[in-house]
Amino acid sequence: MTSTSIPDDGLQGLRKNWKSDLISGFIIFLIALPLCLGISLASGAPPMAGLFSGIVGGLIVSLFSGSYVTINGPAAGLIAVVLHSITVLGGGDNRLGFEYTLAVIVIAGAIQIVLGLLRAGNLTVFFPISVVHGMMSAIGIIIISKQFYVALGITPVAKTISGLILEMPFSLSKINPKVAIIGISTILVLVLLGRIKNAFIKKLPAPLIAVVIGVVLGIVFDLEDEHSYSLMDQIYKIGPTSLVTLPAHITDGIIHPNFDKIGTGVFWLMVVTIGLIASIESLLTASAIDKVDPYRRRSNMNKELVAKGIGNFFLGWIGGLPIIAEVVRSSANINNGAKTRWSNFFHGVFLLVFIVLLPGLIHKIPLASLAGVLIMVGVRLASPAEFIHAYKKGWDQIVVFLVTVFFTVFEDLLVGVGAGIVTKLIIQLILGVPLRNMFVSDVEINEKADSYTLHIRKALIFSNMLSVKRTLNKLPRGKSIEIKCESLKFAGYSALDFLNDFKNDYESDGGKVIISGVDDLKPISNHPQSSRRLV
Repeated sequence: MTSTSIPDDGLQGLRKNWKSDLISGFIIFLIALPLCLGISLASGAPPMAGLFSGIVGGLIVSLFSGSYVTINGPAAGLIAVVLHSITVLGGGDNRLGFEYTLAVIVIAGAIQIVLGLLRAGNLTVFFPISVVHGMMSAIGIIIISKQFYVALGITPVAKTISGLILEMPFSLSKINPKVAIIGISTILVLVLLGRIKNAFIKKLPAPLIAVVIGVVLGIVFDLEDEHSYSLMDQIYKIGPTSLVTLPAHITDGIIHPNFDKIGTGVFWLMVVTIGLIASIESLLTASAIDKVDPYRRRSNMNKELVAKGIGNFFLGWIGGLPIIAEVVRSSANINNGAKTRWSNFFHGVFLLVFIVLLPGLIHKIPLASLAGVLIMVGVRLASPAEFIHAYKKGWDQIVVFLVTVFFTVFEDLLVGVGAGIVTKLIIQLILGVPLRNMFVSDVEINEKADSYTLHIRKALIFSNMLSVKRTLNKLPRGKSIEIKCESLKFAGYSALDFLNDFKNDYESDGGKVIISGVDDLKPISNHPQSSRRLV
């Protein structure tokens, strides 16, 4: 693909591609609307908070972003950490906890800006793939455990995630039938639409269709009026509390941050957690979307961090949730023909227009319907396929994956990520990584006329890979590169995955990459990029 075929950026790109980007932006708006609302409610925040995030992510962040077709907004991956922050900082008062969390978001956004300016776009290098996937699967389990009760109209007794999971089978006798019909119908619609292979059906905004059916059922069951009904000698109550509630005007939804907790350790712990997770998820999404971008554009990760920081800093002041570049909406954006960042901008415009002109329609959405949408998001994150995939990568990967899942679910997100990284480091020491090479790589590069030779010795693992990545990314395109993995004692999955991606990307631009020495090591599993050790 020649450079002339790459869409122009900026105003020139808007003039040339406005039609395709407008259409994609509208479709993404239809997908994002129920997700913005659902993620807000699952996070313990007002529904308007998620809408603010989608609007700011589109209207403002898209203009500064270092990526081209990613969609910015609230994401399921941040539900657990925001909810934890609101609960811990508020001490039972959700409104106060949300105000404290907004202050956290302001500072986390400022830190993201600083990280981007300090060129920390390689932040994801320090997080093994198994830890990231374990974190996301744990978040899926947390979402399911909470939204299960909302979808079925049950008020749980348990407050902890472990308690909610254990209570599930014993709570089924407390189902509110009409609420459950709405929640289960939403799930069934999403499952059925996901199984249909028709190209036209696949482009329909499945979450919106499912929610619209929920709205129709809500009207049939008269959820707008408080009343009771009986079924099989049981009395059940339903009413407006089962519907989304928005303020009359958009300005009434603005909530300002409260910095009274800034002197406490738990406040700064939440700053680190939200800032870290939001940054990692955004960078990973940008990297993943680069791989499927039909124009093979490469995101500027430092600029991406700055853009997300600007958005989060602003959102913290007005009452919005933290945002990331969200992978499912971004993939849908590409599939619907988006060419430039303006599709993200248009999706924000449509969200703003909708809540200004038609806020009454949002009030008709049942909470159970949004819970059904989120349960399916959770199922996708915590799918058994994720566990099987981790297992196939090797025993070292599944151990780290499971440790991360366990501690994230039963403790919190930061503890889970920390436990996963520590477990990974211990396993690598056991498998022969020299202690002195745990964080410092032994790398040397030699340059000839049109070729480069990179010598990597001792160990190549996630925690010492930064210098290797920086060295390779500085090399000019279209040359011949030989990466010699000499006398290695261990090569980790994350590092081998990076080398494989680098080889594919570099050769797609006309260069040539030869990786030697890796085959001298014994793989831990049959996976092609399995960790390898010297035997």
